[in-house]
Amino acid sequence: MKSIAEKDLEYIWHPCSQMKDYEELKPITIERGEGIYLYGADGKKYYDVISSWWCNLLGHCNPHISDELKKQADKLEHVIFANFTHEQAVRLCERLAKILPEGLCKFNFTDNGSSAIEAAMKVSFQYHAQTGNLQKTRFMALTDAYHGETIGALSVGDCDLYTKLYKPILMDILRVEAPDCYRCKYGKCRENCACECAKNAEEMFEKYGNETAAFLVEPLLQGSAGMKIYPPLFLKKIRELCDKYNVHLLADEIATGFGRTGKMFAFNHAGVSPDIMCLSKGLTGGYMPMAMFVTTQKIYDAFYDDYSTGKAFMHSHTYSGNPLACSCANAVLDILDNALAKAQNNEKYFNEMIKSKFLSHSNVGEVRHIGLINAIELVKNKETKEPFDSKLRTGYRIYKKALKRGVILRPLGDVIYFNPPLIISRDDMDYVTDIAKACLCEILDV
Repeated sequence: MKSIAEKDLEYIWHPCSQMKDYEELKPITIERGEGIYLYGADGKKYYDVISSWWCNLLGHCNPHISDELKKQADKLEHVIFANFTHEQAVRLCERLAKILPEGLCKFNFTDNGSSAIEAAMKVSFQYHAQTGNLQKTRFMALTDAYHGETIGALSVGDCDLYTKLYKPILMDILRVEAPDCYRCKYGKCRENCACECAKNAEEMFEKYGNETAAFLVEPLLQGSAGMKIYPPLFLKKIRELCDKYNVHLLADEIATGFGRTGKMFAFNHAGVSPDIMCLSKGLTGGYMPMAMFVTTQKIYDAFYDDYSTGKAFMHSHTYSGNPLACSCANAVLDILDNALAKAQNNEKYFNEMIKSKFLSHSNVGEVRHIGLINAIELVKNKETKEPFDSKLRTGYRIYKKALKRGVILRPLGDVIYFNPPLIISRDDMDYVTDIAKACLCEILDV
């Protein structure tokens, strides 16, 4: 009889994978999860320190979230969200409105992060068209950005791994040079700079601001680019430019929201608000697919009119406002404050431990962190910051070593990172960093 892994390879095309790699590294069958741990069919324990693609916020099979989901499943599994509503969705929006950055008050549900980005881009475009700014038909975004993998979301992204092949069918995006604090061209450091790197944005707005509908940004943390972290001041400067040129500031908080950066939302660090914010991943604690964009009363009002005017936002998803997903999101909010307080208490400990273990290594160029997220950038030459040849797949080889020892790292190129559930204990921090260091040395100290 074939195993689950063998049947998997017979039928399944896995995401973000070269399936030929699976000839050597077979799919691992997971039977159950608890806290930060996953347990394989063979009984092996795995430490999920990347939160299963950053969405598992409060641990696998969290008892409170599971209980609330079970209760909801017995009451209402789904209902069309056009002209109908339900208590879980209303309660969720009411609660989120109290903790989101100021001014964000109108919620539109989708079912995944890419779709939320697409919907938000359409709203921005349509808003300008309906308020007399027909020339505002373009979008600005940062270099090295990642915003999802549908055509619109992929267009505003700038990671060649995902976009290069598809460029002939992507939108023409105005590209602003992103901050690169590790390789800063101005010779500054992120702790005390004046964000001189915003100069490129100033020049782009001066040239193209009049034709730009929205500026998309991953606030403070460019995840897929290699967990690149930049100062809050950069967001403040972008906010000022957007105000000056009547451009929407569209915040992609899909990966950074709900405590990942040490505050509830990354924009909280900057003390300014976006015009539109996209949320997903931690929104439901990793339980159910759900996403949303949230916007201001001003933007909402531009769509509010008699049906015959054609101003309605005619965009929908079958599972918009799904009651099961909303129940999970409400359960997350029930317990998030305590989990975030624990994470805030542990983030300094985690970062200092990682720096003490890794920074002295000759191939570790930088250790950077925000909240519990810690990234270790591996380089061929520490003095020149020269990267390894990507064909060597250094990070991937470390990942495979760690996986054999039960720690899930899944690097971003040659950036090894930790993005664990907020509930991770200090003992587990000690263990996973020891394993990661041992595997790094096994690959590089030869």
